[in-house]
Amino acid sequence: MRSAAGWIASEPPELQIEFLEGLSEGALLALPYLFEFWAYDHQLPPEGDWRTWVIMGGRGAGKTRAGAEWVRGEVEGPRPMDPGRSRRVALVGETIEQVREVMVFGESGILACSPPDRRPVWEATRKRLVWPNGAVAQVYSAHDPDSLRGPQFDAAWSDELAKWKKAQKTWDMLQFALRLGSEPRQCVTTTPKNVPVLRAILDNPSTVMTHAPTESNRAFLADSFLEEVRARYAGTRLARQELDGVLLEDRDGALWTEGAIEAARKAKPLSVDRVVIAVDPPVTGHAASDECGIIVAGVSMEGPPQSWRASILRDASVKGASPAVWAGVVAEMAEAYGAERVVAEVNQGGDMVESVLRQVAPNIPYRGVRASRGKAARAEPVAALYEQGRVHHAAGLDTLEAQMLQMTLKGFEGRGSPDRVDALVWALHDLVLLPATSWGNPRVRTL
Repeated sequence: MRSAAGWIASEPPELQIEFLEGLSEGALLALPYLFEFWAYDHQLPPEGDWRTWVIMGGRGAGKTRAGAEWVRGEVEGPRPMDPGRSRRVALVGETIEQVREVMVFGESGILACSPPDRRPVWEATRKRLVWPNGAVAQVYSAHDPDSLRGPQFDAAWSDELAKWKKAQKTWDMLQFALRLGSEPRQCVTTTPKNVPVLRAILDNPSTVMTHAPTESNRAFLADSFLEEVRARYAGTRLARQELDGVLLEDRDGALWTEGAIEAARKAKPLSVDRVVIAVDPPVTGHAASDECGIIVAGVSMEGPPQSWRASILRDASVKGASPAVWAGVVAEMAEAYGAERVVAEVNQGGDMVESVLRQVAPNIPYRGVRASRGKAARAEPVAALYEQGRVHHAAGLDTLEAQMLQMTLKGFEGRGSPDRVDALVWALHDLVLLPATSWGNPRVRTL
């Protein structure tokens, strides 16, 4: 979400001038240092009772600035000499040099963020910052976890924890040292990596998290940088981790892994011979309803059916739509992609599903499918197609792919119903696993 400054920047020049002229001289001088005014939502501490705040995001998303400003908020009082909430802070990074150059002296570091009358002094020989009010921030390296034995703190800022070589031991030593004050707190700023220590921190009930992709801070990034990295790494696992700030992890018993989905993105696009629109309709049609899963898929029918390969061309799913609306989307997709057939699950709606579609597109080719097994059992053979490298994903399927990663042998581990995945499963059953020649004449097929 845009900051207050972002909203003002989007207003006409006359309103911007009126705002600035309405400020006193003191307010104008203070404005650059009022982070609450400039900050994005993900850069501000969440409300509530928490011990650890994890700021997870893509490269350049503003994590360092948020961490530095959080330290300021902890140690500064209302006036320069007044005490703040915390007086003893640990600054922990991968190395002493990285703490000094990024967290302390960096362009978004503590010194750059501090107003002149509250700016701390760097004591190089003691590797610490000292504020005018007596608060102290000591520097530590994650390469030396035992250096955290002995000191004690009421606040800590850990930067890029996910890449620390001795992350678990350093984190453990830091927790034992956070024992001053009534409620010691800590901030973690990191690009996500699937490492045990970060997963454990996020799973802790006392942890809160804010998240943002690189683009959230695009006002302070070169356009050429964003264009270049997105063009070069689009659709890759690296982009999701380093740019989208997504923690990539595979669940126990996952039917689809990040590796399998990334391979599908990288697979060579196919020239398809047959296209279907697969539909998993919701039970009801209002704002609180499940999504209507609508997947457009095609198949290359080269060689015997056992070697046919499929392409997922588009995810056109809609949420909170009435039957007339989702049926209209299905008809639109069928016409746009020249679909040979619409395949729709009829467990919930029965003949109503076909009736609704016929009202929108009377001549649309249609086949109903009825589920007799659980979602995971139906999805397993489809997941196997991915393991065999027989499915290609077009761009723009992020929401579908996120849902796929939550499908396990035990079922769906996400919120709501996996309607997009259900539609995907029906599409690939029709196109690859049960080719049209083997279906016979029944208008409703049971799987």
